Amino acid sequence: MRSRLLLSTIALLGTVLAPAVFAAPPADLADKLNAHSGQPLPIEAIDDSPVPGLYEVRLRGGNTLYSDADGKYLIVGDLYQNADDGMVNLTEQAANQRRKALVDAIPEAQRVVYRPAGEVKARLTVFTDPTCPYCHKLHEEMPQLNELGIEVDYLAFPRMGPNSDAARQLAQVWCADNRSEAMSAAFRGDSVEASGSCKAPIDSQYRLGVESGIQGTPAIIFPDGKMVPGYLPAKRLATMLGIDADGDS
Repeated sequence: MRSRLLLSTIALLGTVLAPAVFAAPPADLADKLNAHSGQPLPIEAIDDSPVPGLYEVRLRGGNTLYSDADGKYLIVGDLYQNADDGMVNLTEQAANQRRKALVDAIPEAQRVVYRPAGEVKARLTVFTDPTCPYCHKLHEEMPQLNELGIEVDYLAFPRMGPNSDAARQLAQVWCADNRSEAMSAAFRGDSVEASGSCKAPIDSQYRLGVESGIQGTPAIIFPDGKMVPGYLPAKRLATMLGIDADGDS
């Protein structure tokens, strides 16, 4: 399927796009896209693309498509560059950079942090929900991840939305005196006591997750912004981070 999409993209680029210099997206491109589609598109942003005459249209929820300047021709799918060392997925590359910037902007004070006792060799950011079975499975491997030198920072992503029971449970975790202990208690099914009045950032982190393209939990974000949806065992994560099973980088 991806190979057919790539061939279709290359063919369309060859027939539709004329040589052009890089330019800012037309100011009325969003209006043109909506007029041609017959209904409003959930457009988050429109940017230039590496291909002259083609513009990147990012939709809310993380999807990306590409349009000509008149909004008449659309390419749905990933844009690749045929580089010297092989095909480079430019769409994924750009999404990773945006995701990294969004996640890196979250201060430590708004995270639930599980830090190794010794050297921190790498850090993973995980959008989690204590009602998610595979989040439980990943959390059970937290001691092993920390032993491997991997710090894990949790952000909140209640799967059923910011008004769900899970969101209220996560708010109690974020408002506890010791968040890491409270999160572990939540995963065990124990009650969590919040301390005093507290404004937990559950809504904002949920929206950030949606903006980052997250649709379920756990969603594991690597240091470069790459996202891996779902559970992966600790040793596999260590290998992907360049850390061997013995903890040697």
